[in-house]
Amino acid sequence: MDRPESESQTCDVEQTVASRLLLLRFSGDLTTKAKATRRRMISRLVENLRASISASGRAGKVLRERNRLLVSLEPPDPEKPNAPTDEEMAQRLARVFGISSVSITHSIEWSSVEDILREGAAFGAPHVKDRRFAIRARRVGERNNVAISTGDIERQLGEILRPLASRVDLTNPEATVFVEVDPDQAYFFIAKEGGGGGLPLGTQGRAVSLLSGGFDSPVASWRLLRRGVEIDYVFCNLGGRQHEIETLTIAKRMADQWQPGTHPRFHSIDFDPVSREIQAKITTRYWQVILKRMMFRVAEAVAASRAAGAIVTGEAIGQVSSQTLQNLSVISEGTKFPIFRPLVGNNKDEIIEESKRIGTHDLSAKVGEYCAIVPSKPATHAKLNVILRQEARMDPSVLAEAIESRTHFLLNDVDLDAWSAEEISTREVTKTDTIIDLRAKPAYTTWHYPDALFLDFLNALQAYATFDPKQRYVLYCEFGIKSAHLADLMRREGLDARHISGGLREVKRIAAKNS
Repeated sequence: MDRPESESQTCDVEQTVASRLLLLRFSGDLTTKAKATRRRMISRLVENLRASISASGRAGKVLRERNRLLVSLEPPDPEKPNAPTDEEMAQRLARVFGISSVSITHSIEWSSVEDILREGAAFGAPHVKDRRFAIRARRVGERNNVAISTGDIERQLGEILRPLASRVDLTNPEATVFVEVDPDQAYFFIAKEGGGGGLPLGTQGRAVSLLSGGFDSPVASWRLLRRGVEIDYVFCNLGGRQHEIETLTIAKRMADQWQPGTHPRFHSIDFDPVSREIQAKITTRYWQVILKRMMFRVAEAVAASRAAGAIVTGEAIGQVSSQTLQNLSVISEGTKFPIFRPLVGNNKDEIIEESKRIGTHDLSAKVGEYCAIVPSKPATHAKLNVILRQEARMDPSVLAEAIESRTHFLLNDVDLDAWSAEEISTREVTKTDTIIDLRAKPAYTTWHYPDALFLDFLNALQAYATFDPKQRYVLYCEFGIKSAHLADLMRREGLDARHISGGLREVKRIAAKNS
C-alpha cells in the first residue's frame, strides 16, 4: 500500500519502525499550528527528546511516523544496572513538553484484519486474564487509506479474549486493550503515561524566574516551561548556605526532569548586604515592598545578560501582605521588563497540589522561611511616590555590588551528590596548599585567609584547566557553594582539589587555629 506524502520527509529523523516502541502523541497545541510552524516545533521537540534519551543512560532512536513520534529503545545495557526500565523511560519522555502522552507499545505490519486479531489476541491475553476488560480501537493517519472497521476489531477481538477474562465491561474495565491502526502498522498497548503537553521547550524564547525555594516559584516556572519558554533561575540569598543549597536542589530537579535540550543556569546573589541596607535606611513598614523591588532589579540585570525577555514570579494576589493588588502594582514599577505571574489567581492548596505533580513538593516542604525582613505592621497599600522617596535614601552601590558579584551555575554540570562526599571537603589547611579565595574583590580586600590567592568564581571556571596537577588546592567562598562546585569540576579533570564546606565562618575558624 502506498504511503501518503508526509511532512516527515522534511524532518531529520530515522524512518524505520521497530516491533517494540514507545508511542508519543503530540500535544493539542502542536496539532493546531500551521504546517511550517508545526514542522519547526517538531524539529525542536525531536532535539529535546534525543537530549532526554542521551541523559537517561539508555540508547534509543527517535522515529517519525506521520502525526506522532515513536522511540525505539535498545535493550538495557547489562553493565548499567541502574539504567531506567521501559516504564521509567515512558515516564521520562512524558515530561518532554510538546508530548501529551506516551505508551509502551507493540507494533506489527498488517495486510488483513486477521493479522490484527491474531497479534491482538497474543498481546492482550496476559492483561485481560480473569479481569473485566474492554477493547478500544481507532484509526490514525489518513482514515480513507485504512480500509478496516474499528468496530469490527473491537467486537471480534473481544470475542477471542472473552473466554480468558471474567467478563466484558465497557464502563469500568480493569484492563483496556488499545489498538491503533494506520495504513501500514497496527499498535497494541495497555496504558498511557500522561505528558506535560504544551509547546516544545526552546520555541518561545527565554525568561528568568525569581526562585525562592518555596512551593510557588517552581510551579510558576513550570507553567512557563510548559509554554515553550526556556528558564534561568535567579536566587536572592537571605538565608546563607542552607537556603542556597535547598533552592539549588529544587532548580536542579527542575532542570533534570523538565528542561532537556536546554542549558538552564542558576544565578545566585548574596542579598544580605541589600537586606541590611534596607533595614538601616527604610521605614519598617515598607521593607518588604522595597526588598521585592530590589529583587526585580537583580532579575532585570540577569535577564539582560541572558537575552531573556521577561521575569517570572510565583506571586498570587493576597497570599502575603506584600502581594496585595496595590503593592504588586508598585513592585512592578521597579523594572521595565514584562512580569509574568502565572499563579496570580490560584489558591495555595492548588499550588501545593501542582507541586506534587511536577516533583518539587517534598523539596519545597523542607525549605524554611529565611527572610529577616518581616515587619509586624507591613504596608498593604503602598504608594509609588512614597516608595520612590524611601528608595532614594539607599546607597545604590550596595545593590550594584550585589549584582556585580553574583555567581551562576550551569545546572546540567551540578553534581550535588559529589558536593556532599567527604573527600571533596576539608577542615585542614597546610602551608604547602594553594589557597584560593573565590569571593568578589571587595570581600577579599576586606579580609582573606593569609596568603590566599584571589580568583573570583567566574574567572576560576575559565582558568582551572591550566592549574598545576602536582599541586593541592583548597578553595573557599562565602557559603561553600561555589567552592564545592569548582572543587568537583577540578577533581573531574584529575586535579587535587578540596573546599571548605562551612564557608567564610569556617575559614576564619581555621585561620585562627593556625595563627
